[in-house]
Amino acid sequence: MNYDAKYDALLNAQTWEFIRKTESFYPPDAVGLTVTEQRRVYDEMCCAFHAPHPAGLAVHDTTLDHIPLRHYRAAKHAPAQVLYIHGGGFVVGGLESHDSVCAEISARTGLDVTAVDYRLSPEHPFPQDFDDALHAAKAQTGKPLVLVGDSAGANLCAAVSAALVGAADAPVGQVLIYPQLGAAGVTNSMSAHANAPMLSAADCAYYAALRSARIAQTVEDPRFSPLQAASFAGLPPTVAISAECDPLADDAAVYCDAITAAGGRARHIQEAGLVHGYLRARHSVDRAKASFTRIINAISDLSRGEWPY
Repeated sequence: MNYDAKYDALLNAQTWEFIRKTESFYPPDAVGLTVTEQRRVYDEMCCAFHAPHPAGLAVHDTTLDHIPLRHYRAAKHAPAQVLYIHGGGFVVGGLESHDSVCAEISARTGLDVTAVDYRLSPEHPFPQDFDDALHAAKAQTGKPLVLVGDSAGANLCAAVSAALVGAADAPVGQVLIYPQLGAAGVTNSMSAHANAPMLSAADCAYYAALRSARIAQTVEDPRFSPLQAASFAGLPPTVAISAECDPLADDAAVYCDAITAAGGRARHIQEAGLVHGYLRARHSVDRAKASFTRIINAISDLSRGEWPY
């Protein structure tokens, strides 16, 4: 696919190689496929970027009522628990798509990580995805909890954090990776990067429509669009990391500004020269590798109740 010439200046050769490899499995027009076909090509693409688990990691699967979970343990006595909620537009993805990401988070932080396989749209439209994420978060008891998610999963993290404000089992922090948070109107990034590689404005609209079952008022529900909340007070310390060349980039900035204005702690980090979905490039693109280290450090710091910024 041909992209605007501005991306030739913003993206380096490593990132273009990552984009082309991704598109060889999951084409830019994949939303034109049936949902079943989308899931098939997405799974094939994720498999192509899968990395072996780090040595010494214990992994096992369980089920919480109807929700499949995968648990990663790198140490016998981890001081905190991470709940990882995967991206995929609420339509694709699962325990396999983000398996190596979760494994590396556990190995590099020394924390227990649980991945949640929440129900997907359109078979299970909102709020079933939110209900599953909240149920999984409430089940993680006994240790400080850090919520981590990318894209759609970051949306669910933010919604769950809001639902648990003031609760005894509220998370001690959250790390949101290129989050989709439902900013009102057309943001600058949505306009400037409407046709960006890896994710377009049209893709965002498509996924939102499937998730909402085309009920317009759903977008005003803060469980669907966390940026529509009446208050941002009481939210846990938050690190939100965006990719520069992503229509969703401004969601992270607006969300962090709202938390800070409400008296909370939030830090927005925008990663220059990266695109949506760059977690899969953490072993092939130096910029993505550096960003993943920042993500690991943020998770580690928040799990200890530290705020280094």
